[in-house]
Amino acid sequence: MDGIEARARLNKVIMYVILTIMAFIMIVPFAWMILTAVKTNQEAISVAPFYIFPQNGWHWENFAEVWRSYNFIVLYKNTLLMIFFRVVCAVLTATMAGYAFGRLNFPGKKIMFSLVLIQMMIPSQIFIIPQYLMVSSLNLLNTVAGLVFPGIVTAFGTYLLKTGYEGLPKDLEEAASIDGCNIGQRFLRILMPLTRSSMVSLGIFTALFAFKDLMWPMIVCTNAATTTLSAGLAKMQGQYGSDYPTMMASAVLAIIPMIVIYIIFQKQFVEGIATSGGKL
Repeated sequence: MDGIEARARLNKVIMYVILTIMAFIMIVPFAWMILTAVKTNQEAISVAPFYIFPQNGWHWENFAEVWRSYNFIVLYKNTLLMIFFRVVCAVLTATMAGYAFGRLNFPGKKIMFSLVLIQMMIPSQIFIIPQYLMVSSLNLLNTVAGLVFPGIVTAFGTYLLKTGYEGLPKDLEEAASIDGCNIGQRFLRILMPLTRSSMVSLGIFTALFAFKDLMWPMIVCTNAATTTLSAGLAKMQGQYGSDYPTMMASAVLAIIPMIVIYIIFQKQFVEGIATSGGKL
């Protein structure tokens, strides 16, 4: 018995050591980004000697320089609006489509769902030109609506919600039908609340994908007043060139919204990701 307990403790120690090493590896780039942001450019590019910490004080003026050059308030606003509306649209359309594909029988169901799967297999870059032509014809260039346009529907979200609805017992729907609920009531009052974890997961993934989206904002919003943080960072890289402290300062400012969102919705993040692959 003692040998089994000792082996269990050893396995736990090994697991914690591995997790600590992995956490350290993941934290190092962020720590290096922050430390570089408060160095001088000479300290940032110096190889011999190699500086980990600033040697001549912490240069917070790098942040002020970036803040003066770019209106981060506008970048924050555009990015958060894009994330919010993409999450709302993706969850709304995916949960209705997922219910239809997962619980209803209608002509052409398999063919339509095959089109959804095909869309998941095709690289998203293929759709950029037709999406741009549609946005241009609707006069939505350089607008928040233009940024949101590709995220109104999501094939991944439809597939995720379909599997969520398929995992629910059929007895629930049958009991609701016996009680006199129509299809809308069964969907809104019975089944949709039970797929909350799948909707949260979809919202998390949609928010992350929207925040990291670079190509579409650069194409559809050429005006600095309507662009997002990712596109703004790309333009800063071209402006500052090899001024690494200023570039790292802009990157630190750019990740603040996602850090704040994670702190506020930390419980939902953990629950959503933990349950996204499990049966409801």
